[in-house]
Amino acid sequence: MKFNAAKHSSRRKARKEHFQAPSSIRRKIMSAPLSNELQKKYNVRAVPIRKGDEVQIVRGLHKERDGKVTQVYRKKYVIHVERISREKNNGATVNIGIHPSKVVITKLHLDPDRKRLLARKDRLATTEKGKGKIQESEVTGAAELD
Repeated sequence: MKFNAAKHSSRRKARKEHFQAPSSIRRKIMSAPLSNELQKKYNVRAVPIRKGDEVQIVRGLHKERDGKVTQVYRKKYVIHVERISREKNNGATVNIGIHPSKVVITKLHLDPDRKRLLARKDRLATTEKGKGKIQESEVTGAAELD
């Protein structure tokens, strides 16, 4: 049964949409989870990765190595981390591309836009506003207005 009419259940169409996604959507796809400490601090699980974030690699050949993000390569869906490189046969060093889902953000590069994003995504702040449950006093207050 299909739950979301906006999403394709066809593998072919889903792959086409993924690989032809514009840069604005690729930014969101290229999100990385926050470390446990940052998750507790900001009440956010993951954010789109950006240049300047400090990350720790948790999967693959370079597992448990960390460094600063030097480049977010949206066209290839990879990030480049400082000191994670290899040497080619001709002696040149090239950065190794790592998918953002295989890293954990350990330190955020904060600017005003990023702070607003974290405030907007804060899960506890949205539940504290009292969204969802209607109190009895609100119902009686609304009845008096009519």
